[in-house]
Amino acid sequence: MSITRRFTSADLERLPDVEGTRYEIIDGELHVSKQPGWEHQYACTEAASALSIWNHDTRLGATFVAPGVIFAEDDDVAPDVVWISRERLAAFRDEAGHLRGAPELAIEVLSPGAANERRDREAKRTLYARRGVDEYWIVDLQGRRVEVYRQEAGSLALSGTLLATDRLESPLLPGFGISVEQLFLPDTI
Repeated sequence: MSITRRFTSADLERLPDVEGTRYEIIDGELHVSKQPGWEHQYACTEAASALSIWNHDTRLGATFVAPGVIFAEDDDVAPDVVWISRERLAAFRDEAGHLRGAPELAIEVLSPGAANERRDREAKRTLYARRGVDEYWIVDLQGRRVEVYRQEAGSLALSGTLLATDRLESPLLPGFGISVEQLFLPDTI
C-alpha cells in the first residue's frame, strides 16, 4: 500500500522561493509550473485591463492578477486573473492579501504542455465548480479561442466557445465586452 502525501498551504510556505516557479495545491496535490511566457502574460494583462476599465465605471468589485485563493488548506491556487464583487471581497479577503473564498470569475490562460492543460481544464475547473466560482474562462492561445464555463447544477458547464472574431460578454458583468482577438499578442509586436 502506498501513501500519497497531501500538501497543505503550510507546505507552500516552506517551499523554496525560486524565481519563475509557481506552486499550487489542488485537492492536496502539489502542482509546479514555470512562469508563463510573453503571450500568456499579454492575454492576462489584456483581460485584466478590460475588466478593470469596466469595473472602474461600474464600481461593482475588483480585478486581480494571480491572487492567492485559499479555499482550504489543501486547495491553494493562483488563478491568472479574477474578478470579485465588493461583497465577496469584503467577506473573503484576509490580512495577507489572499482570498479565502470564490471570486465570481476566474480566468486561466493555458500554458504549453499536457500536464498544464489537464490541470486547468480538469482539476481547476472541478475545484472552481466545487468552491462556487460562477464563471470560468479558459483562454487557449494555440487555438485562439476562449471557452466560457458557467455554474450549472454544481458544475462549471461549457456555455460557449468563442473564436478570435467573436466578442466576449457575460451576464455576470453587465455592459462588459472585449473582442477575443484583443487577448492575443499581435504579430506586429
